Order: sequence, then structure tokens, then C-alpha cells
Amino acid sequence: MDDPRTDRPLGAISGPGRLAGPGEGISLEELALAARNHGMPLEALRYEVTPAGLHYILVHYDIPDTGGDWRLTVGGRVRTPLVLDLAALKAYPPRTHRVTMECAGNGRALLSPRPVSQPWLVEAVGTAEWTGVPLRVLLDEAGPAPDAVEAVFTGADHGVERGVEQDYRRSLPLPVATGDHPEVLVAYAMNGEPLPPQHGHPVRLVVPGWYGMAQVKWLCDISLTATPFTGYQQSVAYRYKHSADDPGEPVTRIEPRALMVPPGFPDFMSRARAVRPGRVGLEGRAWSGHAPVVRVEVSADDGGTWHDAALDPAEGHPWAWRHWHTAWTATPGSHVLVVRATDADGRTQPLEQPWNRGGFGNNLVQRLVVLCAQE
Repeated sequence: MDDPRTDRPLGAISGPGRLAGPGEGISLEELALAARNHGMPLEALRYEVTPAGLHYILVHYDIPDTGGDWRLTVGGRVRTPLVLDLAALKAYPPRTHRVTMECAGNGRALLSPRPVSQPWLVEAVGTAEWTGVPLRVLLDEAGPAPDAVEAVFTGADHGVERGVEQDYRRSLPLPVATGDHPEVLVAYAMNGEPLPPQHGHPVRLVVPGWYGMAQVKWLCDISLTATPFTGYQQSVAYRYKHSADDPGEPVTRIEPRALMVPPGFPDFMSRARAVRPGRVGLEGRAWSGHAPVVRVEVSADDGGTWHDAALDPAEGHPWAWRHWHTAWTATPGSHVLVVRATDADGRTQPLEQPWNRGGFGNNLVQRLVVLCAQE
């Protein structure tokens, strides 16, 4: 199944992973990635459901041409292989889940030393209403063989990464793929509309609580395997590694994070914030892929002192972010606002960077420098 198609000449255009040197700025290659893969403007945290055009995007290779002959195949270690077009998929009873999705590399550009890759700050996130067919329904119809252990998902996007030519592929353990908490979706709609091309049209995977690498877009094949999948995106990429020869631990569920809507108004170039003296409302969203967020704390003195913000009710959406709000009395001068989330499993955002070579799972607290200026 992995079929890496390693080709030595491709090394000329696809080098090994590396860390930026001291003082090394963002390269033209990273700038090109950043232009293709946009984050969500933080002011869009005001929306309970992110409009599709503001939701973050990461496209590993090209947006593929899925055309009019798209089919989804379900095979491998199953009793009854399936071949489904979009009409057949939509004939199943639909389910809709509100899910917060975050890129595993969110926060990578803030690390030191900085892993050279898509240079996310903290905006690689969004929450949407995803509609589709529960994956467990399709797998139940296909009938997993007794020796099936994983489901491997193949997207239609094709490219080369670190010298390895590949289709984008990821896998899930069979208990996750067939489970109902979370319920994995084979989704064909986003916020009540057909998936936009950049979000995986016509069909993508949605795995609530997991980082974005698991949410395979342009999904065209699901294959059950009798052995764990060892393809590039599973066994080389998306692992927490602390040295070049460290095999690492797999990246899976989303670490807790809270983000704040930047208060006041910005400078165009620096995005530095300014407010006027007096009461300033602060608000944002918080989420975790491990357990519900139960606490959000805010500091106006760079973590010297903290106070609890108010958390809105979860409203029956266990895999979506929660709104929080509080107030701050701004006084003239420069201030560093900080926000952090804690979930029901006791996971709390760190005040120092959780560094790894891939720049994954960096849920370091958000810090906003705000100038309070007199009229």
C-alpha cells in the first residue's frame, strides 16, 4: 500500500528537512507556501462557524482535477468492495458535525530554531459544519475482514516530498475509523454547500479531534490493511521528533489552545495593536482534541497574574471550539496580553515552546503586544 516510488533524481528538487540557521529569514520557497496556504484572520474568531473563504487551507501538492468521473472505492481487506459515485454517497442518511480543524504545524514559525516548512503563526484553524456519511456505515457495508487493522485513505493530490513521489495517504486504526466517538465522516458539504475545490471537492475525510493531516482531501480510495500503514505521511512526516535520527511519536489529537480576537485596531505593516484607555472587551475561542475545554485564563502582564474568563456553554458540539470573553481595563503604556486553555484531562497550554524538529503541536500560549494610547 505504501508504494513510496522513491526516485533519486527527484532529490534535486526535494531536499531533506532542516532547521533554519540563526537569524535566517523566511525563504522565497516558504513565502510561496504561505501565499498558497492561508490562515484564518484572527478577527474571524468572532464567528461561531467560520465562513468557508476564511477557514484555513493547507494544500500539500496541487489542487487536483477530480473531474466528472470521480469515484470512491472501498476495498482491501473487506468482504464486499464498494465503488461509489457522489450520487450513491448522498443516498446514505447524512450526518452533520461542527468540527474545529487545526493544522498540526500551527505555530511552527514561532519556534526557535525554526523548522523550515509552511511558516504558520497561529492562524491555521477554522470551524465548519461538515456534512457527509459516517465512515463506519461504509465500512460496515463493505465488511472488514477479521485480520483488518487499519484503514488507509488516499487523496487525488500527487507530488514529491523529501525526495519521495507519492499520492497523499494517511491511515487510522480500525477502532477509530469505525468508532462513533468521534464519528469520522466522509464529507461532501461544508457549511451547507458542496465542498470548495481547496477544501477537497468532491469528498474529504473529517476526523473530529485530530490535527488536519488526518483529514484527507479529494478522497478517492479507502483500503483496509492487515498490517500498519508505513507510507511517508504516516511513518516519516507528522511525527514528534527531537533529533534527525529520532523515529518519533505519531501526531494525532489536537493539543489545547485558546486564541484571542486582537483588540483595538492594527498598524498595517506590523499588525501591532492599539487601544484607548478604559474598559476593553476581550474574546476568542478555545478548543482541544483530547477533552472539552473547561478553563480559559487571561493575563494582561505577560503571565505575571491571571484571571479566569467566562466560557460559553458547549451547546452540544463536543468537537468544536468554545467562545470565551472577559474585560480588561487598559491604562496608558505597552501591555502583553496572554491567553491559555485547559481541558478536562488537565492539559494546559505551556508558557514555553514545546519544540520538535517538524514544528508540530506547538500550542505555546498566544501573546499580543498592545499599545494603550491617550486620545
